[in-house]
Amino acid sequence: MRDYFIQGSYLAASVLFILGLRGLTRPDKARRGMQLAAAGMLFAIVGTLVSHQIVDYRWIAAGLVLGVVIGYPMGMWVPMTAMPQRIALSLTFSALAAALVGIAEYNTRLTNGEGIPAAIMAAIGIEVLLGMITVGGTLIAAGKLQEVITSRPLTYRGQNLVNALVFVAMLVLFGFLVSHPERPALFYALIALAFGFGILLVLPIGGADMPVVVALLNSYSGLASCATGFAIGNVILIISGSLDGSSGFILSVLMSKAMNRSFTNVLFGAFGSQTSIGAKSAEGLSVRSTGVEDAAVQLAYAQLVIIIPGYGMAVAQAQHQVRELAELIEGRGGEVKFAVHPVAGRMPGHMNVLLAEANVPYDKLFDMDEINGDFDRADVALVIGANDVVNPAARNDKTSPIYGMPILNADHAKSVIVLKRSMAAGFAGIENELFYNPKTSMLFGDAKKSLTGLVSEVKNV
Repeated sequence: MRDYFIQGSYLAASVLFILGLRGLTRPDKARRGMQLAAAGMLFAIVGTLVSHQIVDYRWIAAGLVLGVVIGYPMGMWVPMTAMPQRIALSLTFSALAAALVGIAEYNTRLTNGEGIPAAIMAAIGIEVLLGMITVGGTLIAAGKLQEVITSRPLTYRGQNLVNALVFVAMLVLFGFLVSHPERPALFYALIALAFGFGILLVLPIGGADMPVVVALLNSYSGLASCATGFAIGNVILIISGSLDGSSGFILSVLMSKAMNRSFTNVLFGAFGSQTSIGAKSAEGLSVRSTGVEDAAVQLAYAQLVIIIPGYGMAVAQAQHQVRELAELIEGRGGEVKFAVHPVAGRMPGHMNVLLAEANVPYDKLFDMDEINGDFDRADVALVIGANDVVNPAARNDKTSPIYGMPILNADHAKSVIVLKRSMAAGFAGIENELFYNPKTSMLFGDAKKSLTGLVSEVKNV
């Protein structure tokens, strides 16, 4: 009876995980999708807790308390601006859990003298290898996103050779352990090398590529969980790990495509090290600044306004003011659309989540391919803290590091208003040609305060 209950719980969890992922494909169903996935996790936990393999619940109870103490503040109190690094840290915990299970399984089998078959040792090896690579990599990614570590690539001569040698050493140790598993020293050397490799892999990658890196590391974490399932004979870990690994990989591919980059270029290109517009520079160019009053007049009489949110909006927590401004423009007979670039912000869907939090209707959010054709008829393109995703250098300057990256065609609008604190470069570390365009007006200052002023002035127009 117990086995039937466990398998039924795992089956329900698997179905709910799949339905949850399906729900995440649409913004209006994303909340429901997350609820289904959470319910699936509850079924998986309950099914595992009744397993006959559990002989002592004290450590499980301690883990439950510790998980709540860590997880609740991370979920409830971390601001949306810090969500990318929070996700990176969550991946650290999940990957570390997979690695620790592998270490425990290895030690238990050695202690009991059971022997470790080659297939089980291979699963344990993959588990700790991918798990520790993810732990090292996500710690660095979180540090770069939080900017406690510089977001610029940290490179040195011969770095790719060093990484290659460490990688080969890991493969050699892995292969030897599969055939000779009773070598604890080599097992722990593999763990140390994997952790170091994760650090070395992410350090040379610039902050602009961190969303892709986090998605890729999420895939590694999922595959580590899948290997854990094979090592300990747990079906739900195999299923959930496979779902996590494959979805993370697909997301990495889509994000790389959105930046017109390959995996090898992301991992070894040190993107973000440049600080100019390729062969061009901003020297001799000037910007045209504007005030709240003039910008409000433009917006109040515009027939079509396309709003482009970016990380600056997230930092200022200005999404509610954006919604209020959009409603005022529509109340005056204008049309408002939101153009969301696939890699805007610092994680996939960052802007969608923020705008949904402010109750911006889902049907007003448009992907890049859907909205780019509308910029030619837009009276105003309102850029709020976005930078690299609207930089015309991606189309015009073959020497630019972002050349070929698909961008939002903000420069095609009749006029452009950019809300920005300063002329500082974006996350890719390069100047933005759009800011020097004659039809662009720069409204400097905190985005939330600027938008509050715009709302007030539009009401008075």
